[in-house]
Amino acid sequence: MSAPEPEESMPPPKRILLVEDERAISDAVALNLREEGFEVTCADQGDEGLRLALTQPFDLLILDLMLAGVDGREICRAVRKRSAVPIIMVTARAREVDKVLGFEIGADDYLTKPFSMLELIARVKALLRRSSAAAPVDAPDADEVYSGRGIVLNVSRHEVTVNREAVELRPKEFELLKALIRNRGRVMMRDRLLELVWGEDEYLDRGTLDVHIRWLRQKLEEDPSSPQHILTVRGVGYKFSDA
Repeated sequence: MSAPEPEESMPPPKRILLVEDERAISDAVALNLREEGFEVTCADQGDEGLRLALTQPFDLLILDLMLAGVDGREICRAVRKRSAVPIIMVTARAREVDKVLGFEIGADDYLTKPFSMLELIARVKALLRRSSAAAPVDAPDADEVYSGRGIVLNVSRHEVTVNREAVELRPKEFELLKALIRNRGRVMMRDRLLELVWGEDEYLDRGTLDVHIRWLRQKLEEDPSSPQHILTVRGVGYKFSDA
């Protein structure tokens, strides 16, 4: 008799940390995520959420912005110093400045209360897909390097230099620069850049692209208010100038 074929092992469930001090919201979110097959750890205090985020491995964080003591921004800042784990910020405040601040400290997405569970789950899955696609793979035989006007981007090493000085970019900033410099001299439409960097996420805030362009200019341009590298093509998109 032939030996039975070994059963394929199922991948472990993705682990999500939910830091939310409103019990009703926390319970509802945790229940819906668990029904989707995720493993959810809940914390209702900011200090406990921070401790868990820094000491345990999670695949994604959902952080309430307004927490007593240590708030969501502080947790996000602390985590970003150590990890690129996807982070969704949740808040009852809908002002655009709050969204921009959330992105500036490293959040990947932003939800305003009240939100639908279907939308939250869609955003969670989209972020996890992008995170998996960006996971490191075996190193290629040769470095993939792009350069233009004093800027050098090494894809394999995930390094950027400007006039031989190292510049630190967030993951999405790096992907955006890569998309632009790979197509230097060509106008990249806004929708195409969003697709290349953020994937097909129907819930993406379109202002996210403009915020990341601004951050790139602050890090790469000698005068961000009068950019020479990353140019705006009004009504169309952006391009990396090779002139």
